[in-house]
Amino acid sequence: MSDSTSEFRALIERMTQAICRGDGAAAAACFTPDGIYHDGFYGEFRGREAIRGMVEQHFHANARDFSWKLSDALSDGSLAYARYDFSYVSQIPGSAGERVYFGGISQVRLKDGLITHYGEVFDRGVALAQMNFAPERIAKSLKRWAEEEKPSQK
Repeated sequence: MSDSTSEFRALIERMTQAICRGDGAAAAACFTPDGIYHDGFYGEFRGREAIRGMVEQHFHANARDFSWKLSDALSDGSLAYARYDFSYVSQIPGSAGERVYFGGISQVRLKDGLITHYGEVFDRGVALAQMNFAPERIAKSLKRWAEEEKPSQK
């Protein structure tokens, strides 16, 4: 394993484990001061305070008992990827108590050993279905996310 990959693996493990235990400050410390965390459900959070708030006021307000297992980490020092298996117990009304599972890929940009941009790819519809969302609600969410994926028409 290259030094870049080892360093990335240690960094993303620190971030994911901090998120799992609800330590927003420790998760945010893995980012540059103006770093971005783009979450598949909640959208973009820019800067350490916003990332801390995302962990504490979104993730841990809506779920508990997180598990985030990483595999196949790879980095060249500025660009990195890792596969993951993620699960949590929902606290959202209508799905409270349901354990939700999905796999995905983390896409990360790095600078000076910290994350400048974190993004992810996973099947959001699978997660929403496990939370017992009505088909209409799932379709509405997927349609909104599909629109966000389109390049801007400038």
